Amino acid sequence: MIRKVNYESQERREKQVLAALNANGIKNLEEANEICDKLGIDPYQICEDTQRICFENAKWAYVAGTAIAIKKGAKSAAECAEAIGIGLQAFCIPGSVADDRKVGLGHGNLAARLLREETECFAFLAGHESFAAAEGAIKIAEMANKVRKNPLRVILNGLGKDAAQIISRINGFTYVQTQFDYATGKVNVVKEIAYSDGPRAKVKCYGADDVREGVAILWKENVDVSITGNSTNPTRFQHPVAGTYKKERLAAGKPYFSVASGGGTGRTLHPDNMAAGPASYGMTDTMGRMHSDAQFAGSSSVPAHVEMMGFLGMGNNPMVGATVAVAVQTDLLLNKK
Repeated sequence: MIRKVNYESQERREKQVLAALNANGIKNLEEANEICDKLGIDPYQICEDTQRICFENAKWAYVAGTAIAIKKGAKSAAECAEAIGIGLQAFCIPGSVADDRKVGLGHGNLAARLLREETECFAFLAGHESFAAAEGAIKIAEMANKVRKNPLRVILNGLGKDAAQIISRINGFTYVQTQFDYATGKVNVVKEIAYSDGPRAKVKCYGADDVREGVAILWKENVDVSITGNSTNPTRFQHPVAGTYKKERLAAGKPYFSVASGGGTGRTLHPDNMAAGPASYGMTDTMGRMHSDAQFAGSSSVPAHVEMMGFLGMGNNPMVGATVAVAVQTDLLLNKK
């Protein structure tokens, strides 16, 4: 599809976008779009379908990344994801928080992990507190297992059982009600309710009463990759759960890749973050730095907040889903699977 290239803060991004494209034998975004068209993939539309309120710069970033993957002749979905990360990184504004953290490359590497067989279970921590986590989970559930031999399991794990059931019902997930035994440290399943019979039902949504139950849920599902969010209870739940689980996994000699989404401004409305200043060391931001293997910038869900960090106008959680979806579709077309 022929589209006019026009996106937010284009004058601040264009130089490094063109440099990344040129380094991979692509003249500009128009040519990148043609390369995608020729293969029969529309990353622009896939991005928009994942999060309807995303910005134009996010859509064009996926066009750039996909074209780079095609030009590189990626041999797997994981390789496609890594190449897409190069395109995403090119859209970071120089000197921004996102540029400093190499968030674009981080997104590509995270999606690649989800597409490799060694990853068994991916968790959106505090997921049910954010509809954006649901958007990301839906895309992963729909796409990741098209190229994996062993299905990737996806769960949402957050604070509050009622909230988990509501999100499950709205999105067609499977709600898992648990009860934590504080005497033994074991979590027991009370009941499971599937709110659909398609791929969405394979996404399990848990609600915990506190940090200990949240950690036990991660152990129950043998989670080896997770992403936190800075949603309603970042200091009470998701960061403590990720940090505690990481300590226990390392002690047990088991792998765990922790991604901290959100943070970066130091001036969000959370009282622990107020007036943290340009150093961006608000409380939730600091907690994310303490446990993460990769840290994203900006909101898990709000496009404008991620854009403020110098990255793209798309929530970090749906961006994970979009990267997986585009990488899988590129691989299927590129390698005729």
